Amino acid sequence: MFVLMLAVGLGTAAQAQPSPSAPAGFTTIFNGKDLQGWRGRPGGGGVFSPYVEARFTAEERAKAQQEWNEDRDKHWSVKDGILVSDGHGVHLATDRPYADFEFLVEYRFMGPNGDSGIYLRSYPQVQLWDVDNVEAHKHGSDKGSGGLWNNNDDNPGKWPLVKADKPHGQWNSLKVKMVDQRVWVELNGKVTVDGQILNNFFDRSLPLLPSGAIELQTHGTETQFRNIFIREIGQEEAKRH
Repeated sequence: MFVLMLAVGLGTAAQAQPSPSAPAGFTTIFNGKDLQGWRGRPGGGGVFSPYVEARFTAEERAKAQQEWNEDRDKHWSVKDGILVSDGHGVHLATDRPYADFEFLVEYRFMGPNGDSGIYLRSYPQVQLWDVDNVEAHKHGSDKGSGGLWNNNDDNPGKWPLVKADKPHGQWNSLKVKMVDQRVWVELNGKVTVDGQILNNFFDRSLPLLPSGAIELQTHGTETQFRNIFIREIGQEEAKRH
């Protein structure tokens, strides 16, 4: 009996996933076990304005968040240390807002025609998609991921500087830095956006809010995320950008 229990214990230990280890200066914001630190926020391919959310009363906010989290739990899960979206339902947003930051994440699409993105302060977005999705080529998927797709057409940040996506099903490594209104993006070690302004999706005439949630978009295809870290940028460092 003891030998059997020991064998089972060793097997369980062997299958356990190690906790994510943050790079120097970064903080882990996905613990590899559950959705702690993350809340649901309306999405499913749609865009929910942070200005509307800011006008909620405390009671409205509590009621809405309960509903969003119930939807979150239907469509987001953690499996073997990986954050999994089934492609439907709400976005997954950080509980707390961030101002200036550097954000790291790895992602991959598990189904065909993948389409996702990273919302910055709840503004869309660093675009992520399956570059082999021929139907989406008319929208620019053939140019690659890592651009600020919702930007004005004349904004150089709208399209990635290089096509750096890995083949379908492989992990892609994304680094996003945001300081004030400007964004820098690296995909798999290659610069795709170099300090361009993120246009305000909700009102082009307004600057972005100074802080807000970071959101993982869900848009119809199972998408997986892992190794999610953040480094907040202080005022002195921000002044150098």
